[in-house]
Amino acid sequence: METKVISPAIKGTILALALIAFSLVTYFLGQAGNKSLSYISLLIFGAAIIFSCIYYAKQNNGNVTFGNTFADGFKTSAAASAISLVYMYLAFKFIMPDVIDLSIEEARKGMAENKNLSSEQVNQSLAMMEKFFIPFAIGGALFMYLLIGVIASLIGAAIAKKNPEVSPFDQ
Repeated sequence: METKVISPAIKGTILALALIAFSLVTYFLGQAGNKSLSYISLLIFGAAIIFSCIYYAKQNNGNVTFGNTFADGFKTSAAASAISLVYMYLAFKFIMPDVIDLSIEEARKGMAENKNLSSEQVNQSLAMMEKFFIPFAIGGALFMYLLIGVIASLIGAAIAKKNPEVSPFDQ
């Protein structure tokens, strides 16, 4: 009996739901501004992609190549990234808009320490930050998710057991 391989879209959806749950838990515990928890979220993302690559090779009984395994891991990270970014937009707009205000206030404190900036420059910078916060946050998250997805897919494809039974001439 042939084992059914779980598609990258399904694995990406499961990963995205786990990341969304983690985000909501940290928000409702009042830890939305905690930078170390955001790094833990990225660590979970990377570890899940590596596990996804290993699981893909295991489901195929090792009859995979480095490229197949990398592609599966990257597709999984792309699916998880897409879902997470849609959630991020909705969260900043409707669920937790106060996170934007928290980030702006934190930036205000950082700029107040800089003696080279006038109050007018600080206010201009903060107004611009408020206007473009969501696009920059989503762009930054997209870059980080895809960068970590590539690195984790490379690592996962490298450590997954492979013993392809297909010769290059059969392709």
